[in-house]
Formats: sequence, C-alpha cells, structure tokens
Amino acid sequence: MAADQRPKADTLARRQRLISSSCRLFFPEDPVKIVRAQGQYMYDEQGAEYIDCINNVAHVGHCHPLVVQAAHEQNQVLNTNSRYLHDTIVDYAQRLSETLPEQLCVFYFLNSGSEANDLALRLARHYTGHQDVVVLDHAYHGHLSSLIDISPYKFRNLDGQKEWVHVAPLPDTYRGPYREDHLNPAMAYANEVKRLVSSAQEKGRKIAAFFAESLPSVGGQIIPPAGYFSQVAEHIRKAGGVFVADEIQVGFGRVGKHFWAFQLQGKDFVPDIVTMGKSIGNGHPVACVATTQPVARAFEATGVEYFNTIPAGQGQGGRGKGAKALQFGGSPVSCAVGLAVLNVLEKEQLQAHATSVGSFLMELLGQQKIKHPIVGDVRGVGLFIGVDLIKDEATRTPATEEAAYLVSRLKENYVLLSTDGPGRNILKFKPPMCFSLDNARQVVAKLDAILTDMEEKVRSCETLRLQP
Repeated sequence: MAADQRPKADTLARRQRLISSSCRLFFPEDPVKIVRAQGQYMYDEQGAEYIDCINNVAHVGHCHPLVVQAAHEQNQVLNTNSRYLHDTIVDYAQRLSETLPEQLCVFYFLNSGSEANDLALRLARHYTGHQDVVVLDHAYHGHLSSLIDISPYKFRNLDGQKEWVHVAPLPDTYRGPYREDHLNPAMAYANEVKRLVSSAQEKGRKIAAFFAESLPSVGGQIIPPAGYFSQVAEHIRKAGGVFVADEIQVGFGRVGKHFWAFQLQGKDFVPDIVTMGKSIGNGHPVACVATTQPVARAFEATGVEYFNTIPAGQGQGGRGKGAKALQFGGSPVSCAVGLAVLNVLEKEQLQAHATSVGSFLMELLGQQKIKHPIVGDVRGVGLFIGVDLIKDEATRTPATEEAAYLVSRLKENYVLLSTDGPGRNILKFKPPMCFSLDNARQVVAKLDAILTDMEEKVRSCETLRLQP
C-alpha cells in the first residue's frame, strides 16, 4: 500500500511506535497528514488544500518545477564528490557573491544550516584565537552540540549556560527593557552588549564572536532597531571578536526591501560571517557560509582540511579579486538547485513580491489590532511577520493558551500557522515567497472570524474587551 493511501490513524500509530516523541508534530492533538504540495499550498490525503504560512524552507514555493527540473537534469548527468573540478559550484559562488557586500567573497558549501553555524563558530575561533561567544536571549542557532551551547532557547532546558557563553537582552522594543517609547533603543540595547563584554573581559574571558539572527525568529519575530548591529559590531570588534549574521530563516529576499535581512541595519553595516541554509535550496540539503578573505585565510593556515562525506576542495571564481569557493556539500546537484532558486527569485521578481504582499498583509493585520484587543503588536518586514497576542494591554502578558487555540482553529479552516516567542504567543508568518495578495485576504478573514468568535465564547478573552 502506498504511504498516502494508508489510513491516517495507521500512519500515526506507526510513527508513535517508530519515531522518537522528541520529533514533534505540528498540531499534535490532530496531526495533518500531508501527501503533496505545490507553491504555497499543501494537500492532505483527502485532497483538502491548506494555505501554508509556515514553510520558509520551500522558499520559492513547494515543488517549484524549475527547481525540480534542475535537480533531475543534473542527477542524470553527474552527482559526485566536490574535489573534482566542476563549473556549477563556482558559478553558484559567483552568483551568491553578486548579492553580498564585496568583502564577503569566500564561500563554504554545506548540507544544513546547523552545519553552517557550526563552521561559523570554528571560523570565528580560528581567526580570533578566542573562545567566548555573545548571543541574544531566546536565540536558536541549530541542533548540533556546539550550537545548543550558544542557543538559550535550548540550553536553558538542558545543561544550562556554559561559562564561555554570554547572553545579551533580545533587542525587543515591544517586550524588552527598552521599548518603543525609548529615545534611542538601538544604543541602549548595544550598550547592554558593551557591558556584557566588559564584564567578561574583567574575568579574563576573550570574545570570539557575536552570533545573531538578523531578525530573531524563535525569539518572537523581532525586528531589531536600525543601527543596533553596527554599534554591537563596534563593541565586539574592539574586543577582538567577529560578527556572525545568521540569515538561515530570513535571507534570500524574504524581507523584500533587501536581499539580506542584515541590510535592514544600514548600508554601512557588513558582518564578518554570514550563514545561510533552509531556503537556499528550496528544501534540498544545501547551505552556505560566506566570509571575508582574512577570516578564511586564518582557517586555511591551520592546515586542517575541512571535509565530510563530500570532502573539501577549492575553486576560483567571482568578482573583483576573486571569490573563492571552499566546498563541502557543494555537489553538482546541490549547486544546480541553488542556482535554480536564484534564477526563480529573479525571474518571478519574488523580492519585490515579498515587499508588496508583505506590506498588504501588515496593513490587514494592523486592522485586526485595532479591532481585536488580544492583538498587542504587529511587526515585520516583507514576508516575515509576527503578531503578538496579549491578555492585558498594560502588562502585555502573553496570551499563550489563546494563541495555541487560534492556530488550532486556523488549521481546521485550512490555514497552517505556528507560534513562537518566549511565551509561545507570537503568530509567525513566514510562508513561501509566492504567497499572494488573495492568500493574505483569505488568511486574515479567517483570523478575524476566529478572533471574533473567541471574544464571544472563550472566557480568557473577556478581559480583553474594550472598556466603554
């Protein structure tokens, strides 16, 4: 029997028997059995169509025909170790270099975002000769042991904080210590990093890197105040460290205004290392680290070859003095897929599309904020948007239960949405880039209807009613 023909209950029972319960499902009380997807839509075994607002991994749309075709055609010709000279990997490095500031001209190709962040950590330590890392509170950078150690979202529930890890406040102007009414929240939050670094140095610690998602996602779809990264980078570099921008969830045109989310911080800000994954292969296992020549040379000087299943090699190409591609996971098929994703982004003008549709979605959600007091804040840029649900306007207490109830009801109405943030009360919108104006209208109309019903029927929302 084909998997999509097996009864849902049977599939669930087999999963519960064979797959660890740590590998959780969306909507565990009533999981959706998805058997196919196309564009911004997913389909269950009964043929029901769901609007996907979750899958930033399928960046240009599920099963995009041009991406599928590129993988298929290259698979039929060659898929091999990247130590052989091949055009595709240097072509891909060249195309990526054209999207980044000129200083970021050396590329390492890998299989996953977690591997990219792990390599970024190694690069930072080799270059600086230091050990310690500064991270943002509630951050998540990957599932490898090295990354659990720098992910407060994870380590607080495991072995706790290592002595070489320093946690800075999340630059959240809605819930953090410096809010929207502060005269200069960027400086205030950057000064917290400065104090943290000074405190570490007084104890004899030496800073290797500051790691941050360019737009913190697990932390609650946070938009750092403009200028924050530049000021933080100044403090970190003064301490001998480097700035690592994690673009795994937010890069590749998702923010609309720019190709990379770190560019929202100003044209003069350039990270020392940029990591990418998930979206760059539209779900295919390919990831990348981009860095500067000095950082790469320090790593090369160790004489230790960087390799795994697909060992490392070197290729030349690029602009200016030459971009360099140091390959792991850069198989011909992976790079063909990566090039196809870049081609689709350009051909379908998806960066501009993210700007127009994202702005429209923000406008519609802003209307919900006026109408429904449970909506405390709407924030975002492009197709990366968070809706902060609250129990009380004065205290901004997270409406955790209500958020869980809402996404469950949305699923019943064929909209797939998830929650995040420290209070699990932030509705996360990060759909495939082909998400449309009509999709935005449909989703917000259903959101509006459910919130209206909740205000009438759910007791915990009674305190949110507007007072006469």
